[in-house]
Amino acid sequence: MADLSTLRDGWDLLEDEEIRLLRSLTVQESLSQLVQLQAAFEWQIQQTEALFGPARREALAELQSRLRRLVE
Repeated sequence: MADLSTLRDGWDLLEDEEIRLLRSLTVQESLSQLVQLQAAFEWQIQQTEALFGPARREALAELQSRLRRLVE
């Protein structure tokens, strides 16, 4: 098993690649991924509603606001 310092060595390159890939997605592709994640984690989302529901709704409102600004 690799130690933590070995795992950190290429982390910046990995983050740069992740950012590049995310920026290459269209809005439709991004929304599709969001819907897939929602479906995959729906059970957990329902189970943690009491703890995280308000924060999730706030984040969703922010996302909707950003999307509205994109199409204006």
